[in-house]
Amino acid sequence: MLEILLRPAVLAPTVLLVSYVLFQLFLKPLKLPDLPILGAKEGDWFPLLQAKWRNTKDFKNALKEHYAKYKDQTVLCPIFGAGTIIILPVSQTQFVIDQPDNVLSLHEQAIENLQTDYTVTDAELVRNPLHHKLIATTLTNQIGNLIPDVADECSWSFDRHWGEDTKEWKEICVYDTMRRVIGSVSNRVFVGAPACRDQALLSAGLAFAQDVPITSNIVHIIPKPLRYTASLLITLPNRLHTHQFFTIIRPEIERRLQEYDVRHADPEKKAMEPERNDFLQWSVNQGKETGDLYHCHWKTLAGRVLLLNFAAVHTSSFSITNTILDLISSKKEYIDELREEVTTVLAEHGGEWNKRALAKMNKLDSVLRESARLNSFVTLGLGRLVVAKDGLTTPSGVHIPKGNVVFVPSYSVLYDDNIYPDAQTFKPFWWADQRTDESVEYVTRARNAFATTSNEYLAFGHGRGACPGRFFAANELKLLLGHLLLNYEFEMQEKRPKNMWFGLNRVPPMTANIKIRRREKTI
Repeated sequence: MLEILLRPAVLAPTVLLVSYVLFQLFLKPLKLPDLPILGAKEGDWFPLLQAKWRNTKDFKNALKEHYAKYKDQTVLCPIFGAGTIIILPVSQTQFVIDQPDNVLSLHEQAIENLQTDYTVTDAELVRNPLHHKLIATTLTNQIGNLIPDVADECSWSFDRHWGEDTKEWKEICVYDTMRRVIGSVSNRVFVGAPACRDQALLSAGLAFAQDVPITSNIVHIIPKPLRYTASLLITLPNRLHTHQFFTIIRPEIERRLQEYDVRHADPEKKAMEPERNDFLQWSVNQGKETGDLYHCHWKTLAGRVLLLNFAAVHTSSFSITNTILDLISSKKEYIDELREEVTTVLAEHGGEWNKRALAKMNKLDSVLRESARLNSFVTLGLGRLVVAKDGLTTPSGVHIPKGNVVFVPSYSVLYDDNIYPDAQTFKPFWWADQRTDESVEYVTRARNAFATTSNEYLAFGHGRGACPGRFFAANELKLLLGHLLLNYEFEMQEKRPKNMWFGLNRVPPMTANIKIRRREKTI
């Protein structure tokens, strides 16, 4: 064995690789400002490396330490999978929001964070996100027209995944079933029926959504000169699940493209037959109108649908899972009060789910916002890459060179008693109470709605970079929560299962089970 290792053909590249890794870890000049290092301790020989280990092992504790010691300072925060990021003071949240994209870029930070040049088969889809306009405008504008389809798919999905047995209690895994429910409901809007009920399509989309964060973290620790070669192996699952998703959705996309050509070649046919109203159809129309063959190629369109699945399904699944767990581990009276609101409002609207009815369900909206406050996936907010050639100088005079990533606190703010009274406690109707306080002007009260963002509430981001699909997601989640509360009973739990931390992110307990039973009187 030793003889093999000492052979020049083996020894030379091994020495080079080890030398490169050591250089990256210990000797490479860092383009970092001279700032306190979160997680470092007095006497550390390699403070950045040792702090990186401590922060990665217990990021929740690192955030608590930061808010207690460095709330009003800029600090370095090394962590595996994200490098050494820079956390700005809470007071500079608005400063970050105000910076133009050519100074601080959310888009470039997302590309770097998710390593999309390697983890997505067509990186151009991310670098030129033509579909963002459809999400921010068309999807939001069509919410009212889409609600009936969402309600129909919601009913079908819960019947399939939660069942219809009114006699026996059934034990289900909350997250696993909810991601499947949301997968079919969301894809009813993305690709329409019956494709949204194709379990192989949904499974491939869900698998891809898990592949990207896992493989991007692995790619991050590979030296840049070796990333392309290493990624060919690391991202095999990504490419496999992309291929599966594309194979299933291709016939539907090609059918839509053919229909578009026929409709636009025959004006009478175009006038007689209404188009499908879903994201895929909007994308087909958008791609054709550009006149660019790339944008209307079936692979490009399939890739846009897959990326939308990645962006939407898991985050919504986290949100509804957390809300369910919060409710069944609190007071049964909360569930009864929510049922009463949903029943009353639906009765006022002829028993039909619609946008106006959802807008009146303030308590339902409130419980989702409160659960998101307590369990937000976003623990550090407003992640931005410094892209300005000369870097960025903060209001406190700290100069941050180009290439660094900055964040502001989010988790700690959401748990700050000075901002949210009794912040550790789940208060499902607190936000509804704020919205009905007539001593406050209407505009201020309206800012307490689920999808609304602020400097103190970054669950959906804030400013220009706020989640473009949050208004649809809020309506979808309200309808899902209302449906399951009306149609199912829950066995209450004494203690809520704990969330899990992965690097910078916090996710619900993915294996937590609860017991449910179909109610006799359902809607």
